[in-house]
Amino acid sequence: MKKLAPLVGILFLFLLTLVDAQTPQALSQAKTPEEVGFSGERLKKLDSHFQEIVDKGIAPNIVTLVARKGKIVHEKAFGYSNLETKTPLRKDDIFRIASQSKLITTIGLMMLFEEGRFFLDEPISKYIPSFRNTRVLVSYDEKDRSKYITRPAKSAITIRQLLSHSAGIPYEHPLQELPEFKVPFFCSVDKDVLKDVVDKIAARPLLSDPGTQFTYGLNTDIIGRLIEVLSGMPFDEYLRKKVLDPLGMNDTYFYLPAEKAKRLVELYSKGSTEEKLTLNSNETYRNFAISGAKTYFSGGAGLVSTIQDYARVCQFILNKGEFNGKRLLSKSTVELMARNQIGESFVWDRQDKFGLGLQIITPESHYGDNATPGSLTWGGMYCSEYTIDPKEDLILLVFTNVHPYAHYSDIVRKFRILVYQALL
Repeated sequence: MKKLAPLVGILFLFLLTLVDAQTPQALSQAKTPEEVGFSGERLKKLDSHFQEIVDKGIAPNIVTLVARKGKIVHEKAFGYSNLETKTPLRKDDIFRIASQSKLITTIGLMMLFEEGRFFLDEPISKYIPSFRNTRVLVSYDEKDRSKYITRPAKSAITIRQLLSHSAGIPYEHPLQELPEFKVPFFCSVDKDVLKDVVDKIAARPLLSDPGTQFTYGLNTDIIGRLIEVLSGMPFDEYLRKKVLDPLGMNDTYFYLPAEKAKRLVELYSKGSTEEKLTLNSNETYRNFAISGAKTYFSGGAGLVSTIQDYARVCQFILNKGEFNGKRLLSKSTVELMARNQIGESFVWDRQDKFGLGLQIITPESHYGDNATPGSLTWGGMYCSEYTIDPKEDLILLVFTNVHPYAHYSDIVRKFRILVYQALL
């Protein structure tokens, strides 16, 4: 037995190592990029590219994060959080992430799905009665938009259609200036509340019959209200308790606490490639997270976050529902989220598909460039974006805050190209 003891000890240590290797852990720093299959030399192209972008005044700032196999190989901040004060950007500065809020909200709802609270193909009207008797817009008078014609929708809106943006609900609606249809798009400093806003969205005529085409819009704000109905909790409290705190997302909020307000980067505009960066003139967009009534919780576009916090969400998806030893969703549910839910439709002109809360890059993609087909991505209107590549065990994120931004596509796509060219 004494002779066997060392062998038993070695076997025990081997099993511990094996278990540790198979357990998704928190993100940590790679010793070298080469450790996880990156060329350190080729990754330097990211530094020179984004420093040049900032130096030329194309962007006020850029923060990047790239991780493979749970190891961070690139995480840097370029430029200034405030151009006027020349405050250097820090890696933990807070950005408006707009539509990147959608994935977090979707995770929250799918946790309720796993509790058996609803079916994806149930009508939303079962839980939010204002969606009964939905109608479709047929025509309207360009000069007097109070004159319009509708018809009954051919089918009810389902929860799956809301999650996949195939319900016929847009952001910009032809009748949006009519008082009965006017709602906040992305955020609010007024005393809006989620229930009232969602009921107004329900009253708007759809632009197409449910399930017939991809129509990007206010769908995920409705999902936030559905979470309230199903959970019996205010939406913001539910997200904090069920998603943000378990994932350790301590810098992600709808409204920033006073002690963190100074970390919010300034918002700029650059509507054409010829224009210079200027301070964004929309006070609501600039200040919703730090001022106003702070009563409206937009699940589609209302969160602010850091790149480190959002990397946790990406790694959670890459780990198929687990992060740092905490499982919030099953592997099967994350795989369901990553399956095409829009049939033959495409996401705009990108030739990509949409799952539940995120875009799926296809082999025919006009947007994903050299990302692996099957990779998952989405961004926010202020210019922030993530890509999750299961095949390469890779996540990559790039954030800035400019809107409108003529360089949006260049920033996010060239970042992705520069990351992939550095893979060994």
